[in-house]
Amino acid sequence: MMFLMGCIVSCTNNKSETPPEIITTIPAKETTRMITPPIEPIKKMYSNKRFREVSVEKLGTDSFRIKGRAQVFEASLSWVLEDGHNELKQGYTTTDAGAPEWGKFKFDVQIPKKRPGSSIHIILFEASAKDGSRQHELPVFLINSN
Repeated sequence: MMFLMGCIVSCTNNKSETPPEIITTIPAKETTRMITPPIEPIKKMYSNKRFREVSVEKLGTDSFRIKGRAQVFEASLSWVLEDGHNELKQGYTTTDAGAPEWGKFKFDVQIPKKRPGSSIHIILFEASAKDGSRQHELPVFLINSN
């Protein structure tokens, strides 16, 4: 009988016990939503040999801010508003540095009464010191009829 008991004990001790099944409960995470600020539309930039980084900002129904950099003689640049057929308004402004430096400029324009459905653009240019003719014209659309 002892022999039988010894066998039973030895058989029970040699048994490898399987570890109890471990169940891990992971609490559900709260879903977070990233709120990103609205993306500003990319401003169109205009440039040529004498004008760089020229952009337009609409201030009101018929008013706009034009800004950029220019490399113009005696820091003076001229502009004219056109509707494709007529000159509506003209003027000039100065930059903060004359050529050969690239000077910054910023000015506002008010568009006079226009025909419905007309496209309006401003043409920036350097007036020739020799004869006043337009040089290095840069047309910039303000209102597109399309």
